[in-house]
Amino acid sequence: MAQSDMSTPLLDPQDPMESVPLSVGDPMVCILGSGDFSRSLSSRLRCCGCRVVVGSRDPQRLPPGLFPEGVELKTQRGALEALAEAEGSLVFLALYPEHYPSLLTLRPLLSGRILVDVSNASSLKQEGLSNAQRLAQMFPCSSVVKGFNGLSAWTLLTGAYDHSRQVLVCGDCPSSKLSVLALAQRLGFGAVDVGGLSASRALEEAPLLLFPSWRGPLLTTMLLFSFFYLYIALKNVLMPFLDRAENNLHHLPLITVNQALPAVALVMLSLVYMPGLLASVLQLYRGTKYKRFPDWLDQWMCARKQLGLLSFLCAALHAVYSVCLSIRRASGYMILNAAYQQVKAGVVDSWVETQVWRSDLYLSSGILGLGVLCVLALTSLPSVGQALNWREFTFVQSGLGYTSLVLSVAHVLFFGWDFAFLPRAYQYYLPPVFLLSLVLPCCVLIGRFLLLLPCCSVPLNRIRRGWESKQNKPERERQENGAVFGDV
Repeated sequence: MAQSDMSTPLLDPQDPMESVPLSVGDPMVCILGSGDFSRSLSSRLRCCGCRVVVGSRDPQRLPPGLFPEGVELKTQRGALEALAEAEGSLVFLALYPEHYPSLLTLRPLLSGRILVDVSNASSLKQEGLSNAQRLAQMFPCSSVVKGFNGLSAWTLLTGAYDHSRQVLVCGDCPSSKLSVLALAQRLGFGAVDVGGLSASRALEEAPLLLFPSWRGPLLTTMLLFSFFYLYIALKNVLMPFLDRAENNLHHLPLITVNQALPAVALVMLSLVYMPGLLASVLQLYRGTKYKRFPDWLDQWMCARKQLGLLSFLCAALHAVYSVCLSIRRASGYMILNAAYQQVKAGVVDSWVETQVWRSDLYLSSGILGLGVLCVLALTSLPSVGQALNWREFTFVQSGLGYTSLVLSVAHVLFFGWDFAFLPRAYQYYLPPVFLLSLVLPCCVLIGRFLLLLPCCSVPLNRIRRGWESKQNKPERERQENGAVFGDV
């Protein structure tokens, strides 16, 4: 949870921020609870020139120096009385929700105050009211505002000048929300109003979500890897064993993984650019850009960053695995066996010009493709992407993205060389895995090439600049008139 009522300190209270001198005109904020979140919030408030009073159930048990200089430490009742004398209204409840009933005896002192609930849900998809809604029922004469629950105690202490963090606030009283939003901005955070207290359930469960935007891409990656790994194991390990009792189990830990990783990386990279092509085709078909895409396409387009980063991860792992192939014990045995067979056959020079060109070309294209993917991954970082203007970002993510896809396809083609035309490539009537991995990327590149043709690119650019086909204009005008004149 964001809040705590425990006295164990996170850091030395004198280290994070320097307190400012108090003055009578400074606003006072009350914090009920003396745990880590309370201490961090009080330090942040003091740094921003606020008077802070902390209420604890037993202030005598707290060690001296736990809170920064200038913070008044009192009992919960004493803190609320001090707040009333200073004509303050903001009360942060840095308590676990199960301790809220202990404040019922202080209901008269909390009447008319703004109670800022910083608690999180204990588990996802809980039934009943949220913590903030239950708090509002317990204290009907107070105004409950949900906020600050997405911030950790560490962020409050160390992020004094980090304006990239947002504080989401919801509540049923507009004036109370404005007070909390103003305080969040004063503390250096980006404050966002997300509606009434009914939105508090989503805010409380948000910190418990584990990479919500990564679930689909991760599942896709795992399914693709499982498919390619099992396919390769079936063709190169299981079938040879059943057919001629050939033991290739030693391929499973490294060789099979290294063959599956580039296939997954290539397909994942093509999945990054496939939704953009589908969106362009839909716009051309509809003749307008003002119609919403299907939900599945919207979700797919929103997951392109995650798909690209996972593609880069698979490509980087493939590069590491490939480097390690030469240092494994089996490679030494294979080199000795090949040398012995060459000596036994009386071969003096084993140089094959086409194989030299093949290896150099597929290695060079693979290295260049991985290098471009590194650039794409770096620009996906917020700190790097924010330093680029829109044209630069588009050039990197689209222009260099398709360049990396072309280089990756070339890497696979040079690796396969003429193997796809040999009968032995289709043992047990199963095509080689590199052919399967090329299907979707080639479709993406062909689709991109077709959209670059003038017959497609010219109308598509006009549509994206607001042009609509004739059959869409009457409907568009009717919707606009309905929005203005109330036509349903």
